[in-house]
Amino acid sequence: MSDTPFGFGVPPEEPEDGDEGRNKGGQGGDGVSGPANPFGFGPGAGGDNPFAAMFGSMNPNDLGAAFQQLGQMLSYEGGPVNWDMAKDIARQTVAQGTADGTKDASVGPAEKSAVEEAVRLADLWLDGATSLPSGASTAVAWSRAEWVEATLPVWKELVDPVAERVGAAMGGVLPEEMQAMAGPLLGMMRSMGGAMFGQQIGQAVGVLAGEVVGSTDIGLPLGPAGKAALLPLNVEALGKDLGIDKNEVRLYLALREAAHQRLFAHVPWLRSHLFGAVEGYARGIKVDTSKLEDVVGQFDPQSPEQLQEALQQGMFQPEDTPEQKAALARLETALALVEGWVDAVVHEAAKSRLTSADALRETLRRRRASGGPAEQTFATLIGLELRPRRLRDASRLWASLTDARGVDGRDALWEHPDMLPTATDLDDPDGFVHHEQLDFSELDKMLGEAADQNRPKKDGPDETEEDDSAK
Repeated sequence: MSDTPFGFGVPPEEPEDGDEGRNKGGQGGDGVSGPANPFGFGPGAGGDNPFAAMFGSMNPNDLGAAFQQLGQMLSYEGGPVNWDMAKDIARQTVAQGTADGTKDASVGPAEKSAVEEAVRLADLWLDGATSLPSGASTAVAWSRAEWVEATLPVWKELVDPVAERVGAAMGGVLPEEMQAMAGPLLGMMRSMGGAMFGQQIGQAVGVLAGEVVGSTDIGLPLGPAGKAALLPLNVEALGKDLGIDKNEVRLYLALREAAHQRLFAHVPWLRSHLFGAVEGYARGIKVDTSKLEDVVGQFDPQSPEQLQEALQQGMFQPEDTPEQKAALARLETALALVEGWVDAVVHEAAKSRLTSADALRETLRRRRASGGPAEQTFATLIGLELRPRRLRDASRLWASLTDARGVDGRDALWEHPDMLPTATDLDDPDGFVHHEQLDFSELDKMLGEAADQNRPKKDGPDETEEDDSAK
């Protein structure tokens, strides 16, 4: 588990060279505090009091705008997460730039053309490395802000089940006879909860936008179906750090993006399998209601920061049940199989064509294993820490399957989730590869015969009757 599950941790301090001295307590042109701490939740001018951080350093002319923002927070009546707030904060975080001072920028025609050409060539190379056809109908080059806009719908699908579970617990801690009297208080708590989720999710997604290189960095399809996407600004930054020609870096990352697109486009059950595992994990989230009851009993509407502090003190823990463990294991194994397959297929396509293929492969593996953006974001947003060590195990298994059964035999395992390797098989890949291979052609024949028998007969005489009448 993350030390700050569900994103209720203290956001990082803004860099010293942030926009116009915002981390010194100054305000932007719109009277809002800096993107890394937009509503004062965390350290700042007001210490532990988020509203003191919001109001304490303002001049009287700014108070009207601040109270208007506060009113919008408390009047929110949507779902468990204030996604409008999340989007605004993510965009503000992106606009602030990354820690190295790199600012977001619109993608120019030359960069768009380079990405389109890289994806086209990548798909051509992948044709010889996998039996799955191309899954990318278009190739796009995104700015960081465009990545935020394009991926928020999927973040919503991932995070809402967790936030809803927490919100339901927050609303159910009072005895039923007291809930009617405490209606306004519960409404304020729900609004504050939605705002807190929105603030932290927006912060996390905004930071992630400065690190990711495409739409599939976390092993899930975050972008629209059929769109292979790269972020030229982040691709260039990755290549600069490695000292590798940016054209090779772009092409290798295009191979990874295009391989992910093939898998998710032509394995129709895979997306729902992964997201279903996340939802199953969320259903097991346990809220320490005794702590929450204490907070509600002592809640002072004039000190709403109490709720924020309570949420940071480890209220949420996963239930230690067989169902919870199964959901987590299912998700970890499925993601490892996806990433391992992509790793093996891309290596096969690139090893004889790109001089830096081995170096790029190892760099991306280490990026995942060292707690890169994927693991950190999952831990922050939904309390999950994935096990990237499984990536290497899965990659070895897929490579061994290619040697033993060929490309077609390997890729045929994606036809149904029950055919895929399990977590136990990742521990013993040779045992899975070399055990007796099932002959699914005989099963298909039996299913076809059964379907023929159950198919309703056509109206009118059959061929036998016609032959008899002709005699």
